[in-house]
Amino acid sequence: PSAIVSPPTTASVPPACGSPLISSRIVGGSNATDGEWPWQISSGFKGSHICGGSVISNRWILTAAHCFENSWSPSDYEVQLGAYQLFQTSPNEIISSVERIIVNSEYVHPSNGADIALLNLTSPITYTKYILPICLPSTSDSFNEGMECWVTGWGTTVYEAKPHTLQEVMTPLISRASCNQMYHLDSQTSASIEISPSDQICAGFAAGQKDSCQGDSGGPLVCKLQGIWYQIRIVSWGEGCADKNRPGVYTLVPAYQSWLSLYSATENTIKVDSFNTENSVPTTATTTQKTTTSSSSYLSNSALLFGAGFLLCIWNIVMTKD
Repeated sequence: PSAIVSPPTTASVPPACGSPLISSRIVGGSNATDGEWPWQISSGFKGSHICGGSVISNRWILTAAHCFENSWSPSDYEVQLGAYQLFQTSPNEIISSVERIIVNSEYVHPSNGADIALLNLTSPITYTKYILPICLPSTSDSFNEGMECWVTGWGTTVYEAKPHTLQEVMTPLISRASCNQMYHLDSQTSASIEISPSDQICAGFAAGQKDSCQGDSGGPLVCKLQGIWYQIRIVSWGEGCADKNRPGVYTLVPAYQSWLSLYSATENTIKVDSFNTENSVPTTATTTQKTTTSSSSYLSNSALLFGAGFLLCIWNIVMTKD
């Protein structure tokens, strides 16, 4: 069966998650193709882009908790779906208002973990080839160290402070052990202390040069498995930007499957270990929304933003450190 489906206006079933209808990629970091990452969103605060995020169902956006330090009021935020060039209006874009902000109740600071949040939109999303959901994996077991995955966002580059066009960069997965080992190099932190908690893990290059950077936290890190794209991680924090032995640190999405299910935000969660053929294509289930308001819709006043967020930063020059 084909992974290509029609938008809901003509189809009798919801579209398959993790199956963009447009595909084009340049290894090494570059402009994305319009529609290539249809789950990518821009979260705006009072009209200005502050964070990335991803469509995980027709009412829910997955993002990072620390994106909401500025305000806890949903009316201060809007979500731009189907965006490609942020400062140039496109007929493929939809602006949605936010009904609820749900921040994980255990969140205090990005480096302490639980850096995950949900945005509940005021109206259901109408899917198009430029706006589609990403699949969420039930486990991280199939996504091993060295696997080539991708981070997207409207990030700073060496040559342009605020590129208008959606950027993409390949970032290989790094195990927790390797990440902790790298972060202890040239560090005063005791080797017995883990840099990242159990719900966080790294991606990037030991040599640096390519990384997510300040300005667009909450964006998705996605990996392709048996022809389907899965969001395995959320951009969270890092030390510096594209520095040697300081890869980006990400929230591990499968660690929060139970939390997401509390809000019926797991309709596109797929048991990745159940796929045995290239032709297996997951489809979405009927959405059942809960209307209860979570007590976790707040941020601790003591929470400190680990930078202004993370924005894709693609370094095209060789960086050296003493």
